[in-house]
Amino acid sequence: MLRTGARAGVALLLGASLGTALTAKRADAQTAPAPVVRIEGSSTVFPIMEAAAKAFQERPGGPPVSIALKETGSSGGLRSFCRGEIPISNSSRPINSKELKACAARGVRFIELPLAFDAISVVVNPRNTWASRISTAQLSSLWNRKAQGRIQRWKQVNPAWPDRPISLCGPGKDSGTFDYFNKAINGDSGNSRSDYTASEDDNVLVRCVEKNPQALGYFGFSYYRSQGGRLKALEIAGPRGAWLPSVNNVQRERYQPLSRPLFVYVNDKDLRERPEVRRFITFTVQRGLRFTEQAGAIPLPKDTYRIVESKLYRHLLGTSFGGDLPIGLTISQAIRRSFAEIRSTSPR
Repeated sequence: MLRTGARAGVALLLGASLGTALTAKRADAQTAPAPVVRIEGSSTVFPIMEAAAKAFQERPGGPPVSIALKETGSSGGLRSFCRGEIPISNSSRPINSKELKACAARGVRFIELPLAFDAISVVVNPRNTWASRISTAQLSSLWNRKAQGRIQRWKQVNPAWPDRPISLCGPGKDSGTFDYFNKAINGDSGNSRSDYTASEDDNVLVRCVEKNPQALGYFGFSYYRSQGGRLKALEIAGPRGAWLPSVNNVQRERYQPLSRPLFVYVNDKDLRERPEVRRFITFTVQRGLRFTEQAGAIPLPKDTYRIVESKLYRHLLGTSFGGDLPIGLTISQAIRRSFAEIRSTSPR
């Protein structure tokens, strides 16, 4: 599974300044440059959109279009999106109030499309023989701002664990995973220690844990799942018991509070005026279940993707979350909230 443009063996898919570029190779592309659809944002949503972009390039017929994907973190993508610089932004959290104001100031109107679900996974190196479960309280004691420079050994988190140094790996501040994890675990999206290996690229965090038996990290479920036995996930002891991150545990609404919806934001003006944007996002939503499964993420219920299509076709603008960052939403709660406006505008 591809994760960034700089992977060995995929040189034909590389883009220079725009990150991973997936460019159609058709004879008619010689006559005029293909229009480019730029997409930035969440590394958690990236694998889904990468699968969609690859399939879109390989589809038979249709005019050539280049899809340029870049992992900048949810906040980074939404900054560019609200400045009107890109037509599509991936996000692992709902758009926040500051971003809503920025979009409004630039006249950017958008459609919010839920695409999948995620289980933020807390992982350790497989050579870690002592940790198999961690509570939300223990996670907070390890990751909150007050832990910086103080909580540096495994034994300080759990007295039963060894007196060894702990090495932390986690998302950077532009990541929606950073925001969500800290809101869920530490009560505030900005309440995090900063003395850890940080990156908006989940591949960096995967390697950070894989190479160090003393490491602990957190990132999106598909990155943990794609590593097979090279990472070990911890059970999270939360409000509904202790559960591992898995498709089944999220779909059965047990993995709390670290499950969350994933989104794509589309500029409505670009959607109406740029056929290549409309074709790509329609292609993606129509096959959302397939691309989510290919990426190793957690799909929404099958019939929900038809409702997402309806939201797109009807140009239902704005966010269903009011600039808030809701924590612990189950799939059914997120669906009800995301599609409330469809019910409110349906003929009676």
